[in-house]
Amino acid sequence: MYIKRIFSVRDILKWTRYYVFLFILIALVPVFLFDIVGLKWLHVPWLPLGVLGTAVAFITGFKNNAAYDRLWEARKIWGGIVNTSRSWAIMTNDFITNELSNLSKSNDELTLIKRELIHRHVAWLTALRYQLRKDRPWELHLQTSRSKMDVETERYDVYEDNVPIKDAIGGYISEAEYEIIFSKTNQASQLIGLQSKQLKQLKKEGLIDDFRHMEMSKMLVELYALQGKSERIKNFPYPRQFATLNYIFIWIFILLIPYGIMQEFESFGDNILALVNNSGLENSMRYTFQQTVAKHFVWITVPFSALLSWVFHTMEAIGEISENPFEGGPNDVPITDLSRNIEIDIRQLIDDTDIPEPYAWRNDIIM
Repeated sequence: MYIKRIFSVRDILKWTRYYVFLFILIALVPVFLFDIVGLKWLHVPWLPLGVLGTAVAFITGFKNNAAYDRLWEARKIWGGIVNTSRSWAIMTNDFITNELSNLSKSNDELTLIKRELIHRHVAWLTALRYQLRKDRPWELHLQTSRSKMDVETERYDVYEDNVPIKDAIGGYISEAEYEIIFSKTNQASQLIGLQSKQLKQLKKEGLIDDFRHMEMSKMLVELYALQGKSERIKNFPYPRQFATLNYIFIWIFILLIPYGIMQEFESFGDNILALVNNSGLENSMRYTFQQTVAKHFVWITVPFSALLSWVFHTMEAIGEISENPFEGGPNDVPITDLSRNIEIDIRQLIDDTDIPEPYAWRNDIIM
């Protein structure tokens, strides 16, 4: 999917609101024990905590770079599918003729052959995207405990979750082909195999010559390669040892942050208190207010700790939702929309009829 507009601060806070409240609660507990209960020993030095934070930042940056590479590679692969599909449509429209054939098929018969090849290609696009939308155990939307970091599901629909693949693909291929491909595991690969089989028959009938057959076969080989690249990203996740350890390190750091900065803010409050006591404003409301704030300045730990926790956790979450670009989240590659746009383009190239409309945006999100 793809989000149309840029995230605003409101969107980001709404996206992370559950964790913002959690970070505030995590910081409130040690500050309460430190300031109200009087457990002044309840702190850790900032220096080792700062070293830990630096290490966590490096690991998180490494993960985010790797996750972005997976996302960007997936988008480039589907850019290649767009270009190859258009090339396939042009070759189908221009290469299949009666120039070398003794059968002298009519224009209507040639049009039917071209439509069959184009429709089968649309079926391949459909089968491929359904395969890429299938659930994998490591994907984020199956991890309910972390799904709060995603945009609410009522804001968008995943087409492949609502329409069975057999209904989506049935209108593009014959009943015989329908039975063939669904008797096999990989429907997309079977459809390219059927394309190759028909090219061989067209060559035999003289509707395409050797050179044109070779060029169109190259397009099928390229489609196989692009399919394989997509399957590689889908079926091999970002290594779990890196993802899991990074998640654990982030939470260790988040839990320790308030303990590392409480003493710093208390010392800052003591300095403020010294300035207030030397201000000569004794017995005034302003003096009382400033003295109270200075004595309990350690409570500023809560918003600062929540802010630091939010930054680290949100950066980790961004990498998490980016590492599986085909699962159907709002920040993934919009393969459903790309497939529909490809279908419109290639069917218009052969002057086909009953061409569908592009998918509509819903709440600024496209599939």
